[in-house]
Amino acid sequence: MSEIIRVRLNPEKCHHCNFCKTVSLCPSPKDCVGCFICVWSCPYEARTPYSHKSDETAVISIDGIQYEVPKSITLKRALEISGYEVGVFPGEGKISAPCSLGGCYSCLVEANGEFVRACITPVKEGMKVFTNREAPALRIVHGPAPHSVGGKATPWWIKGDRYIEVAIWTAGCNLRCPQCQNYQVTYDNSTEPISPEKAAYILTRARKVYRVDRMAVSGGEPTTNRKWLVDFFKELKRLNPDEKARFHLDSNGTLLTRDYIDELIESGVTDIGVEPKGVRLETFMKITGIRDKELALRYQRAQWEALKYLVDQYQERVFIGVGLPYNKALIGWDELLEVGEKIASIKSDLQVVVLDYFPTFRNRSLVRPTPEEMLRVKEVLNAVGLSTVIVQTSIGHFGP
Repeated sequence: MSEIIRVRLNPEKCHHCNFCKTVSLCPSPKDCVGCFICVWSCPYEARTPYSHKSDETAVISIDGIQYEVPKSITLKRALEISGYEVGVFPGEGKISAPCSLGGCYSCLVEANGEFVRACITPVKEGMKVFTNREAPALRIVHGPAPHSVGGKATPWWIKGDRYIEVAIWTAGCNLRCPQCQNYQVTYDNSTEPISPEKAAYILTRARKVYRVDRMAVSGGEPTTNRKWLVDFFKELKRLNPDEKARFHLDSNGTLLTRDYIDELIESGVTDIGVEPKGVRLETFMKITGIRDKELALRYQRAQWEALKYLVDQYQERVFIGVGLPYNKALIGWDELLEVGEKIASIKSDLQVVVLDYFPTFRNRSLVRPTPEEMLRVKEVLNAVGLSTVIVQTSIGHFGP
């Protein structure tokens, strides 16, 4: 008898928004496999997990060895039960599944002759799985679209009232932020995925259409699929060999290890934005929705270490931007001072873009900060030694 997790709908919370029917689709609607996608992605938290005991099993083959596993589970869970390490950082473990939302395609394995997402694919009797086959680089992408403002690592002095950048957004993320500012992209597991080469091509074409030099990728979280992202920048650089071309990555920074950063920059990245979400662990967990303290601490450390490593090793080669989420319901003034002081201790003239988090997704009770409040945030950060602070407000951006 095995204990498995299933999910049920709470009709009283369901608002019939159809998000689960149009964007984040259940991979097994007739027999829940506990992938948790509906739990994480429902804007109204109408899905509830529960334990279920079952003696039903399935025999599957993994890399030529037979295993008996519970039925009604995902292939990812079957791999874990069978002793395979599933990593939460790209490149970690036998397979890497930092996202587990079905959008980033980092956990592709071969099953019955086809490459499938282990995080959402149901186990089937007699399934033949291979983890050692080279999978194609794929992921779900939204866009491209032009921008007049850009992101965290778009230099403040070029922001204005004209298009300055074209961007794409990748689905999937390793965080579960209740106030995800782009949740329609983050939780998309239904759009057809594309290769890094195709993504680079459509972004290059958009560059020509809008006559800009900057090309960016944001999310979701782009870094969840390392192979895809590295290949994307390599191809983007190949298609845009001119000196004016700029290749911009906006990331939450939680997965950016030193070797990952090195590889991205060697692949062509010229601008990187990192977004530390507080200096106190409880604040980080509140903003990101990560409930596992050990994992949250690991992610938080990675953000700050990535920022310092970028400054120490690449400040002459790469434009570095810092994003700071702000809403008084999420982070207090005293901690904002701590964040500012920590950034200033790394490099006082780093570009810092403060994002005024607004009500959306599951945190619709937030009140968007007023422009006056955001200008006070700017003053506070300037006072602790940060010289290049830009604040995002409902009426535009205010720079240094």
